[in-house]
Order: sequence, then C-alpha cells, then structure tokens
Amino acid sequence: MENLREPFQIMVRRFGLLAKYCCSTGGYNISLVQSHILYEIERKSGQSMQMVAETLGIDITTFSRQIQTLVKMDLVKKSPSPDDGRVFILTLTDEGLQTAESIDNQMNAFLEDVFSRMSSFEKDTVMHSIDLLNRSMAASEHCCSPVSCKKDQD
Repeated sequence: MENLREPFQIMVRRFGLLAKYCCSTGGYNISLVQSHILYEIERKSGQSMQMVAETLGIDITTFSRQIQTLVKMDLVKKSPSPDDGRVFILTLTDEGLQTAESIDNQMNAFLEDVFSRMSSFEKDTVMHSIDLLNRSMAASEHCCSPVSCKKDQD
C-alpha cells in the first residue's frame, strides 16, 4: 500500500514548518502562527479578531495570546469596533506592515528558488495540483478546520 503521508511529512520538514520560528526580520523572531496572522491581517485589514481566528482555524483563546504577543511587539494594533465595543478590529502597525512585507519577500524568494529548478510546465502542474488539493480538502468532511477551509475558497 502506498504511504500517502510520507511525501507530506518530508515537505513539512523542508518548508521548516516544525521549527520554532519561521523567519527573522527587523530584529523579530516570528513563529509560523504569527506569520500566518500577519499575512491574514495584511490581506484583509480591519477584520475582527474572531474573523481572523476563524479564517486561520485557530481557537480564540490561543489566537488571543498570539495577538497579545504581536501587540507587545508593536506589529499589530487591536482597536475596539466603533459598532460594538466588545469586538476588536485588527490592523498592522507600520512596523507590522514592514515585517509582513519582509516575510512575503523571504517566502517568495524561497519559492522562486524552488520553482527555478522546474520547467514552466512542471511549475504549472504543481500549482494546479495544489489548487486541486486545497479544493478537495475544503470539500472533505475530515478537513482539519472546516471553517477556514470553506472560507479559503472565497
């Protein structure tokens, strides 16, 4: 029987997803979770904490701790919603924008290096396959986080 898990295990290790920090920039060591949070806030600024947590599939307690750390690092600003003071809106500070951009640049450089070893056809095949895998995961009853998987299709 084919071991479907093994290629994913290897890919996770090669992406460095098991490391404590995914990147260092501007004097900050940023964890993988923090990197994802910065990315989502940059992608859709002005979302509530709950919306970002749901998009990422992170429980709100864990997410709140991460946000507090990012606020202390002066990368994220947490402001009460003008419509409902119990809801907090997240935006990146100027330092947060620079950090998110630096992480994007690092990741894009890494991916460009990886894809430079493939033909254009191979790259297109990989990207199509990843898209197909993401769509299949979103439709699966066993997706690790149904809320975030469904939202990723938007």
